[in-house]
Amino acid sequence: MSGAAVRVDTTSPVPPYEQIRAQLAALISSGQLAEGERLPTVRQLAADLGLAAGTVARAYRELEAASLIRTRRGAGTRVAPPPPGARRHETAELAAGTRDFVAWAVALEFGEDDILEAVRQALRARKT
Repeated sequence: MSGAAVRVDTTSPVPPYEQIRAQLAALISSGQLAEGERLPTVRQLAADLGLAAGTVARAYRELEAASLIRTRRGAGTRVAPPPPGARRHETAELAAGTRDFVAWAVALEFGEDDILEAVRQALRARKT
């Protein structure tokens, strides 16, 4: 990773793996991490952040499931090319923002119904 920094706030209600996932997704979608750019190994990033390797591995798995990164044996983990015609930038930002919001709301002990209703109200408020 060329100068892009990932930081984890251990006092945040957002789980560390989600902080890593959201930050890397934002760096990829903004172009700060370019297609083909190599990411640190799971062990290296975990050591850099002072976290368990499983925490970083989960973030990488979720990024891979979202087609933002690819891991190939011998080639490491790299930023994946966007699918043809994809709106990766907007979709990744929406997903990251949504996950952050949900993690925040759950940390405040709101239930699923309350969270969904808050989103519905916000969407309705935009129409007026």
